[in-house]
Amino acid sequence: MCLLAAGVAISRFAFRSHDLYDLDSVNFALGIARFDPKVHQPHPPGYFLYVCLGRLVNYLVHDANLALVLISILASIATVILIYKLALDWFGPRAATFAGLLYLFSPLAWFHGIVALTYSVEGAASALLGWLCWQIDRGKSNYILSTAVVLGISAGIRPSSILFLGPLFLFSLRGAPIKKILLGISALGVTACAWFLPMIWASGGFAAYFGALSSLWHMVPSKGTVFNSTPVTSIARALTIVFIYFLCFGAASLAPLGATCSIVQTDKSKKLFTAVWIVPALCFFTFIFLKLVNSGYLLLVAAPACVWLGAWVADWYELAAWPKWLKLSLAGVCAAANVFIFLAFPVYCSFHSVRHFEAELQQIETDLPQFGTPENLLIVSFDNHFLGYRHAGYYLPGYLTLEYPEANLVQGPRIFAMQGRKSFLLTDLPAASYSRFVLFPLPAGEAEYVQYLDKIKKLLPAKDLASVNLEGHEFVTAPISDLPLLFPQALATTGPNAAGSLYTPRSTPSSQP
Repeated sequence: MCLLAAGVAISRFAFRSHDLYDLDSVNFALGIARFDPKVHQPHPPGYFLYVCLGRLVNYLVHDANLALVLISILASIATVILIYKLALDWFGPRAATFAGLLYLFSPLAWFHGIVALTYSVEGAASALLGWLCWQIDRGKSNYILSTAVVLGISAGIRPSSILFLGPLFLFSLRGAPIKKILLGISALGVTACAWFLPMIWASGGFAAYFGALSSLWHMVPSKGTVFNSTPVTSIARALTIVFIYFLCFGAASLAPLGATCSIVQTDKSKKLFTAVWIVPALCFFTFIFLKLVNSGYLLLVAAPACVWLGAWVADWYELAAWPKWLKLSLAGVCAAANVFIFLAFPVYCSFHSVRHFEAELQQIETDLPQFGTPENLLIVSFDNHFLGYRHAGYYLPGYLTLEYPEANLVQGPRIFAMQGRKSFLLTDLPAASYSRFVLFPLPAGEAEYVQYLDKIKKLLPAKDLASVNLEGHEFVTAPISDLPLLFPQALATTGPNAAGSLYTPRSTPSSQP
């Protein structure tokens, strides 16, 4: 177990990201400086305890990305230990070793252990809750109070945890004394309130928090649920889950074939426990919301998956009529294949993609100031996970950055804007102090981004556009007078003091809608 933990720690730290990789990563970093879900610092539902933990670690390292990456690494270490412990309890030492190795070499788990995102932390919380709930299920009712507190804390890190892991907690209570059940549920409520009420206060009140949450829900997740889309959408999400399974386990995805070697009947209680553990999340991801770029969601069920796959690999290793050297060779080939997938597979969650993104970001940071200073140039960037509005605003803090397109929020159309690593909601456009604006480049070499940029350029007069290609990135600039063409619901301001009226943080009374 110690070797597995050391392997996870070394492999994650050695390949850690050095810049905020994802849109959400930047949101979390901004939240460390100022918590404000209404302007997505971070995005709703807020991840309050995760941000608080990030602040604590950032106080020690003075680097928001490093602070959040260290949290991911620590969570990954905790996860592999818990996977080993549960597999040891269920299936014995050989299965526990294989289960830990599966997590160590999981390309998806490896990726999320090196970036500033919450999914590794949620995976660790799921593993801990799974182990604790199993103790309760086995009659150890003294674990109820601590499990309730852990569930309440995990909901403060990722609120979805209460939805996906709450059923497992309730299921494990079914044979406990009624007094301890009531104590556990009460402890869960108190723990949740202990972070929820401070979060509401920090968000500016119930109306501000739930208004932002409602706006985000209507902008993204609600548009493709089983209730307002065809069955094809849900089938596509189910296929995405299958693809993420292969992405998570790589060559080890074939481990279920090892179950055919087993001659021992598996305890049905373990199967039922696992089903309660994973089915709520899988149903949500199938019928409500899931995108490939959110593949980290599936780390919630990585722990039980590793336990069972480890058991099946152990059965194959012990019972298959193959020479031992051949079994070890095959295991080594599978591990090497997974390392390759993590290092170089052409998807967003590979080490190659992380390093390529960081090189692009640094190049744009160097090139963009050639087109103007913060006093005369405004940046327009796009709602994109990589090289989008958040990266433009965070890594070029001197410039005013606007997000395209406008967002339709509960309070009406608003423009997300950033300057000085602070976020704002604007109802109108600045014009007085700028002469031109530039479109922040999207990732180079991808056809869909080229097509999208061409679509945006068609909204602007061709005679006004100036386009320069630097290091494969197209920088498009236009006069500031053309800016309203990109934001038709906003009016350009022309007064000499217009700019000053824009930069009022949401948290002040004057900016309340």
